[in-house]
Amino acid sequence: MSDELTEMTRQRKEAHAEFLARESAVYRAFLDMERAAFADGVLPRKAKELIALGISVVINCESCMQWHIEQAATAGASEAEVLEAIEVGIEMGGGPATAHSRFALRTIAAVFGPADPP
Repeated sequence: MSDELTEMTRQRKEAHAEFLARESAVYRAFLDMERAAFADGVLPRKAKELIALGISVVINCESCMQWHIEQAATAGASEAEVLEAIEVGIEMGGGPATAHSRFALRTIAAVFGPADPP
């Protein structure tokens, strides 16, 4: 994993621990909502992670992109499925989302390995 992604993961884990240590009721409610939202249902967790990834590209949330790429991979998504979810985000967000997706491409390389040369 790149230094950038390692640092982002460290910061996310640190903030998570801090919110729990401070007994944040809102943060705990958010975690409960997250568990419910991403649980297998009519849509499997993998599909939900891919949807969230596309949204993350549109709103330019790098931490969200990293998290949902990693979670999608853990849920069984292939690199091609992850890329397609990013492409849907690009279509929905236009030019700005294309620029935002550069971070997602770096994350794909860290999670799945570098792309094969054309």
